[in-house]
Amino acid sequence: MINKQLLSPESIVVIGGSNNVHKPGGAIVRNLLSGGYQGTLHIVNPKEDEVQGIKACHEVKDLPSVDLAILVVAARFCPDYVQTLAAEKDVRAFIIISAGFGEETHAGALLEQRILETCEQYHCALIGPNCIGLLTPWHHSVFTQPIPHLHAKGVDFISGSGATAVFILESAVTKGLPFNSVWSIGNGKQIGIESVLEYMDEHFDPTRDSLIKLLYIENISDPDKLLYHATSLIRKGCRIAAIKAGSSESGSRAASSHTGAIASSDAAVEALFRKAGIVRCYSREELTTVGCIFKCMESTGIGSEEWSTRNGGQGVGLHNFAIVTHAGGPGVMLTDALSKGGMSVPSLSGAVADELKGQLFPGSSVANPIDILATGTPEQLGIAIDYCENKFDDIDAIMVIYGTPGLVHLYEAYDVLHKKIEECRKPIFPILPSVNTAEAEVQEFLRRGHVNFSDEVTLATALTQITKTPAPAEQQIEIHGVDVPRIRRIIDSIEGDGYISPALVHDLLESAGIPTVAECVSNERQTVLDFATQCGYPVVAKVVGPVHKSDVGGVALNIRTPEHLALEFDRMMAIPDATAIMVQPMLRGTELFIGAKYEPRFGHVVLCGLGGIFVEVLKDVSSGLAPLTYEEAYSMIHSLRGYKIIKGTRGKAGINEKRYAEIIVRLSTLLRFATEIKEMDINPLLADEHNIIAVDARIRVEK
Repeated sequence: MINKQLLSPESIVVIGGSNNVHKPGGAIVRNLLSGGYQGTLHIVNPKEDEVQGIKACHEVKDLPSVDLAILVVAARFCPDYVQTLAAEKDVRAFIIISAGFGEETHAGALLEQRILETCEQYHCALIGPNCIGLLTPWHHSVFTQPIPHLHAKGVDFISGSGATAVFILESAVTKGLPFNSVWSIGNGKQIGIESVLEYMDEHFDPTRDSLIKLLYIENISDPDKLLYHATSLIRKGCRIAAIKAGSSESGSRAASSHTGAIASSDAAVEALFRKAGIVRCYSREELTTVGCIFKCMESTGIGSEEWSTRNGGQGVGLHNFAIVTHAGGPGVMLTDALSKGGMSVPSLSGAVADELKGQLFPGSSVANPIDILATGTPEQLGIAIDYCENKFDDIDAIMVIYGTPGLVHLYEAYDVLHKKIEECRKPIFPILPSVNTAEAEVQEFLRRGHVNFSDEVTLATALTQITKTPAPAEQQIEIHGVDVPRIRRIIDSIEGDGYISPALVHDLLESAGIPTVAECVSNERQTVLDFATQCGYPVVAKVVGPVHKSDVGGVALNIRTPEHLALEFDRMMAIPDATAIMVQPMLRGTELFIGAKYEPRFGHVVLCGLGGIFVEVLKDVSSGLAPLTYEEAYSMIHSLRGYKIIKGTRGKAGINEKRYAEIIVRLSTLLRFATEIKEMDINPLLADEHNIIAVDARIRVEK
């Protein structure tokens, strides 16, 4: 419940405000005063008559009505303060800095619940507890440093951790990244990250609001809300990047299948971010670098509609880069990093390149990177940028690496860079590595409203994350070719929980339009032999019953004679828990894998990848949230490290990628209408350039 009293309070009271600016109560008062808060500020401190020049009240009863209360007192006192302030002083917004609540003990959780109940009763907004506060242009209600440069078109930053928020701000400030607001939600008892996004979405004004949102998430309590509002904001022209911490726990706690062993909570997060179009980041530096890239794109004047047209979503629509530098090594490292990320530093040659070279010192290179040499002048820097902007048509963006060994000042060079950033339509990414030696020049450059990427490889890595992030998925279910009524009849006919029979697996896949190999399942030897004769040798035999067939010797390949099949039948039927033998024709092709696992709150996470060693050892899989669109399926396939095998390599034809995407989509539709399925594998699917067929599958249901 975000309200006016929280965002733009006419009056604020700090409960526990003090003269000691080295403690949270004193630091909050200091930051409010130095931030230029224009409303009425009250302090409650039982021991002080005056706090930082403001007359203090000794008790809450001495206060007038107040809009916002900031509590910086021991946890045990907070519920009573909230009750009194809400009931008697008309407070309708609270920021509770104090720790010692549900994050620590059960008793603390009860205190937290009392606070929430009071806030709900009186329709109050609640930030925290256990947070660093809220920072907006209206009021600096945080106790921490640094206070970043605030600007209406700066970044909105929402964090689930106060300490991490501070460290992310440190990283951002050194890059010159401006902020519009900083939300530290702490325990998020009432207002969580999803609630803040919801408010920003529902009250969005593109002429007034920030178009960049950065998130640090420790817990996704409402995935559907996060998905809906993040998607909505991105479609309105915003860019969102996020770190999700604490996602490394293995899903093997229920690993009765390949999917169970691979699908962790992190796979669900990856799938959610992919569907929403959120750029996934893995470190503070990467998150703030992505934010700076977004700011660079904004500064070119490219509107949100054109942004989406050029890229299809969050990415920057950039592929070909020119690198302008006076230091060869960093240019080479940046070239390597961009190439590794799938971007290009195209060679520049011909008459135009020769013309540029004629305006630089002898020994300069224009092949790209454009190396103007250490002796190159600021004027030559400007000339090189102008050629990239106006004469090299296949260049999308310009990266400028410019530092100093301490022999000269860089004010003139950075003045040229400033002017070119202001003038050029192509985005310019400034890489100014001399943040110590040329600190004064860099700071002056940042004060002019620019950002700085001090490390070229970090920039390239962040660009890679952006460019591989797809546009938000359409909220639709592809049902063409899927027999939903039949799927429901099959699921409803199943009794009990556990892995279902091969016959039912076959029927479900057939209902979804997923082709399966012909097979026979029987505990009668002659029936199995007759089927093998009918379909033709060689065949494959697999035991039915044990879940992990290979582990118990329950798979025999390339059986070429009835005698061999009879021997394998007798051997496998003697395996403990064996109930029957499955026989299939021996097929060949590229092995693929599709799996799915139901994650509480997220729904079904669908995994795809190459089969065999790629899924079992290398775990080269990508994930998506059901239901999936064709665009999502293609994005999943293309993000695999082994995609070159799917595409075809070393003279071998690729697989039918369109058919693979179709099967992934159809499987996700099956899961959407059969939520009782909690885990499944199709491994392998055998694929060639013409078709794909499911060879083996397992499905576990919970009714």
